[in-house]
Amino acid sequence: MPRTITRSDWIIPTALVLFALVPVLAGMARLNDLATGTPTPETARFHASPLPVAIHIVAATWFALAGAFQFSPALRRNRWHRWSGRATVPMGLLAAFSGIWMTLAYPSANADGEAVSLARLVFGAGMALSLVLGVTTVLKGDISAHKAWMLRAYAIGMGAGTQVFTHLPWFLLVGQPTEGPRAVMMIGAWVINLMLAEWIIHRSSEKRRAEPRPTRRAILKIS
Repeated sequence: MPRTITRSDWIIPTALVLFALVPVLAGMARLNDLATGTPTPETARFHASPLPVAIHIVAATWFALAGAFQFSPALRRNRWHRWSGRATVPMGLLAAFSGIWMTLAYPSANADGEAVSLARLVFGAGMALSLVLGVTTVLKGDISAHKAWMLRAYAIGMGAGTQVFTHLPWFLLVGQPTEGPRAVMMIGAWVINLMLAEWIIHRSSEKRRAEPRPTRRAILKIS
């Protein structure tokens, strides 16, 4: 019998959805601008070739919002987790590869130097690889590795949310960042997310090791 979903099962998904709201709303505003707005010097590159950014926004929005509910303990125990994952993983791959496409196809924005472009390529590839490994490990029955790789992929995908917070103090205190600070704040957001993911993975691993293993007598009794 599936476990009843309680209020605590919604805490993590709700927090992640709220965390994703700023980049999601910014993406929706970008799509509206592409559909109805007039190009400006900052947005002309998107209007000239809207397909990569449109794919990226739709895929990243799905991945951020649907992916948040993959971390609900109760939902992980029923079929919804599996079926939702089958749609969310392709969307995550689309978000990763369209991000790489945008980096290679669009001229760099102001203050986006080579370090930012290289970071986008590296973390985009890392997100795609993590998703692929998340799928291959669950097919092999390694649930712990599956959870770890999917958490790493989601941490990279949520980099845009953390980048809001890494940029905000600079914007408030200094103004528009130059190339160096911009690179530090962009890369720092991904690093923060991955460090948090690795901490969660490590804590989960320690918890599993600390759990008492069933004795041979208990196993025989259950069987």
